[in-house]
Amino acid sequence: MLIQIYHNPRCSTSRKALAIIQDEGHTAQEVRYLDDPPSVAEFKLLLSKLNVGPQDVLRKRETLYKEKFKDKNFTEDEWIDIMLENPKLIERPIVIRGNKAVIGRPIEKVLELIS
Repeated sequence: MLIQIYHNPRCSTSRKALAIIQDEGHTAQEVRYLDDPPSVAEFKLLLSKLNVGPQDVLRKRETLYKEKFKDKNFTEDEWIDIMLENPKLIERPIVIRGNKAVIGRPIEKVLELIS
Protein backbone atom coordinates (compact mmCIF):
# COMPACT_ATOMS: atom_id res chain seq x y z
CA MET A 1 0.00 0.00 0.00
CA LEU A 2 1.29 3.45 -0.90
CA ILE A 3 2.66 5.51 1.95
CA GLN A 4 2.95 9.25 1.51
CA ILE A 5 4.81 11.63 3.75
CA TYR A 6 4.34 15.38 3.84
CA HIS A 7 8.03 15.98 4.20
CA ASN A 8 10.43 18.78 4.93
CA PRO A 9 13.96 17.42 4.51
CA ARG A 10 15.32 20.22 6.74
CA CYS A 11 13.24 18.96 9.69
CA SER A 12 14.90 16.28 11.83
CA THR A 13 11.56 14.78 12.89
CA SER A 14 10.48 14.56 9.27
CA ARG A 15 13.77 12.85 8.35
CA LYS A 16 13.30 10.39 11.24
CA ALA A 17 9.77 9.57 10.05
CA LEU A 18 11.03 8.89 6.54
CA ALA A 19 13.79 6.67 7.93
CA ILE A 20 11.27 4.67 10.00
CA ILE A 21 9.14 4.10 6.91
CA GLN A 22 12.15 2.93 4.93
CA ASP A 23 13.54 0.82 7.80
CA GLU A 24 10.21 -1.01 7.93
CA GLY A 25 10.67 -1.96 4.27
CA HIS A 26 8.26 0.53 2.75
CA THR A 27 8.78 3.01 -0.01
CA ALA A 28 7.44 6.47 0.72
CA GLN A 29 6.19 8.98 -1.77
CA GLU A 30 7.58 12.27 -0.53
CA VAL A 31 5.27 15.26 -0.77
CA ARG A 32 7.44 18.37 -0.58
CA TYR A 33 4.55 20.52 0.55
CA LEU A 34 6.70 23.61 1.11
CA ASP A 35 7.62 23.63 -2.58
CA ASP A 36 4.29 22.36 -3.90
CA PRO A 37 1.42 22.93 -1.45
CA PRO A 38 -1.67 20.74 -1.84
CA SER A 39 -4.85 22.08 -3.36
CA VAL A 40 -7.74 23.00 -1.08
CA ALA A 41 -9.48 19.73 -1.99
CA GLU A 42 -6.32 17.67 -1.30
CA PHE A 43 -5.79 19.42 2.02
CA LYS A 44 -9.40 18.86 3.09
CA LEU A 45 -9.04 15.17 2.22
CA LEU A 46 -5.84 15.04 4.26
CA LEU A 47 -7.61 16.63 7.23
CA SER A 48 -10.41 14.07 6.95
CA LYS A 49 -7.86 11.22 6.97
CA LEU A 50 -6.30 12.77 10.08
CA ASN A 51 -9.79 13.26 11.53
CA VAL A 52 -8.88 16.79 12.65
CA GLY A 53 -9.63 20.41 11.81
CA PRO A 54 -7.13 22.80 10.23
CA GLN A 55 -6.12 24.37 13.54
CA ASP A 56 -4.98 20.93 14.74
CA VAL A 57 -2.21 20.89 12.11
CA LEU A 58 -1.23 24.52 12.58
CA ARG A 59 2.34 25.17 13.72
CA LYS A 60 1.64 27.65 16.50
CA ARG A 61 5.30 27.97 17.48
CA GLU A 62 6.19 29.24 14.01
CA THR A 63 7.30 32.90 14.01
CA LEU A 64 4.95 33.70 11.14
CA TYR A 65 1.99 32.43 13.17
CA LYS A 66 3.00 34.44 16.23
CA GLU A 67 3.51 37.63 14.22
CA LYS A 68 0.45 37.52 11.96
CA PHE A 69 -2.18 35.05 13.14
CA LYS A 70 -1.97 34.50 16.89
CA ASP A 71 -5.18 35.35 18.78
CA LYS A 72 -7.11 35.90 15.55
CA ASN A 73 -10.31 34.09 14.72
CA PHE A 74 -10.80 32.63 11.28
CA THR A 75 -13.22 30.09 9.86
CA GLU A 76 -11.91 26.63 8.98
CA ASP A 77 -11.89 27.54 5.29
CA GLU A 78 -9.98 30.76 6.03
CA TRP A 79 -7.41 28.79 8.07
CA ILE A 80 -7.02 26.36 5.18
CA ASP A 81 -6.40 29.24 2.76
CA ILE A 82 -3.89 30.82 5.17
CA MET A 83 -2.03 27.55 5.60
CA LEU A 84 -1.89 26.80 1.90
CA GLU A 85 -0.61 30.32 1.20
CA ASN A 86 1.95 29.85 4.00
CA PRO A 87 2.72 26.10 3.97
CA LYS A 88 5.38 26.37 6.67
CA LEU A 89 2.42 26.77 9.04
CA ILE A 90 1.45 23.14 8.33
CA GLU A 91 2.65 20.66 10.96
CA ARG A 92 5.09 18.01 9.81
CA PRO A 93 5.62 15.24 9.16
CA ILE A 94 2.23 13.90 8.13
CA VAL A 95 2.20 10.27 7.04
CA ILE A 96 -0.68 8.83 5.01
CA ARG A 97 -1.49 5.19 4.44
CA GLY A 98 -4.75 4.43 2.70
CA ASN A 99 -7.60 6.23 4.41
CA LYS A 100 -5.64 6.98 7.57
CA ALA A 101 -3.03 9.56 8.41
CA VAL A 102 -1.04 10.67 11.44
CA ILE A 103 1.02 13.65 12.42
CA GLY A 104 4.40 12.14 13.22
CA ARG A 105 4.75 13.78 16.62
CA PRO A 106 5.61 11.82 18.65
CA ILE A 107 7.48 9.82 16.05
CA GLU A 108 6.05 6.52 17.37
CA LYS A 109 2.74 7.40 15.72
CA VAL A 110 4.36 6.76 12.33
CA LEU A 111 5.36 3.26 13.35
CA GLU A 112 1.83 2.53 14.63
CA LEU A 113 0.37 3.60 11.26
CA ILE A 114 2.68 1.60 9.03
CA SER A 115 3.03 -1.58 11.11
